[in-house]
Amino acid sequence: MTDVINQLTARIIPCLDVDNGRVVKGTNFVNLRDMGDPVELAIRYEQQGADEIVFLDISASSDNRPTALKNVTAIAKNLSIPFTVGGGLKTINDVKAFLDAGADKVALNTTAVTNPEIIDQVALDYGSQCVVVAVDVNQENDERVIYIHGGRTRVNKNFNQWVNEVEQRGAGEILLTCMHKDGTGSGFDNQLTGAVANNSKIQVIASGGAKNEQHFLEAFKAGADACLAAGMFHSGEYTIGQVKQFLNDNGVQVRL
Repeated sequence: MTDVINQLTARIIPCLDVDNGRVVKGTNFVNLRDMGDPVELAIRYEQQGADEIVFLDISASSDNRPTALKNVTAIAKNLSIPFTVGGGLKTINDVKAFLDAGADKVALNTTAVTNPEIIDQVALDYGSQCVVVAVDVNQENDERVIYIHGGRTRVNKNFNQWVNEVEQRGAGEILLTCMHKDGTGSGFDNQLTGAVANNSKIQVIASGGAKNEQHFLEAFKAGADACLAAGMFHSGEYTIGQVKQFLNDNGVQVRL
């Protein structure tokens, strides 16, 4: 555990997992429930003090259909904070389309694994700050297994090697989603997130398992640069402002 909790301001990022134009939430990537309209939720979270918004079209890659540009355009028009889009981005032209629609960053997952050169290409064309590589990992016995297609397809790729490769190719951030924690409310996998964050020169976003303010505090103490959550904000149990105030009161530097 680090003595100093992040030199940069810790970021709180609500995630909009979108399926067929609606925000959904499940457990371990299944049993999805409708949580509302993505535009309305994005506006609400900015008002609550979110540092960024992540919009993930969770069925786009597996269904071979692009993320709804219409939703992205509508959200971007209403936001002044950074906005990341992912899901179904297969080519540099897809990336260009979403950046043109108003996204500030793109999150690459399935395409990054199947065509790693796209990381280099986006970083070269738009800058590393534009490139978030999403890594979905599941702890299976003693093995860390990577998945693509929204958690549906197992990949035969070494986890540590892939995380290092992503950084070498020019990604600006890693969005690390621990599938075994997703929707469980048992807290982030701080051991895994901390190991990645403390061995990376780029920003690492913790994802999967948050249910209360303490979980965020523990993740930042472990070394996360940002924390992403969905269900606890969608349900209204906590506001982003409440979480930030708790972090601030406990020595974590946040933007209030």
